[in-house]
Amino acid sequence: MAQPEDASLRKHVLYLLQGGSAHLSFDDLVNSFPADLCNRRIEGLPYTAWQVLEHMRLAQWDILEFSRDPDHVSPEFPKGYWPNPEEPGSAALWQKTIAEFRNDRAQMEALVENESTDLHARIPHGEGQTILREALLIADHNAYHLGVLAVMQRLVKTRAE
Repeated sequence: MAQPEDASLRKHVLYLLQGGSAHLSFDDLVNSFPADLCNRRIEGLPYTAWQVLEHMRLAQWDILEFSRDPDHVSPEFPKGYWPNPEEPGSAALWQKTIAEFRNDRAQMEALVENESTDLHARIPHGEGQTILREALLIADHNAYHLGVLAVMQRLVKTRAE
């Protein structure tokens, strides 16, 4: 049976993964971002909003797979964590990326929520990582890039008016 502290920790980590507290919610951001503007280039930035979203998905997917699959091979860093720079995105790709992101996040949440998952145990095929560390890494990485997307959203909306 799980200790009360363990249940509390799981609850807090899930809250972070879902964008709780001071963090911007993934769903709030993507639901308010105009999908038809996700491929707009912004002067001074090397990527579009879809490329940032796809980067988030790729990183989250890699962390999830590393956390549960000893045979997983991570993409080449950093190139493998970003879409092709020549592909700006589209409303259809935006929606596809959102669906895949949500699916992978739900799988990480299930891993954290599962009482048989020892959040503190070293991942056997890692170099000292734990499920707790990997879940927090996802939450942190997503929060950072959601902030980037929030600024990009303001810029593309302003320029579209």
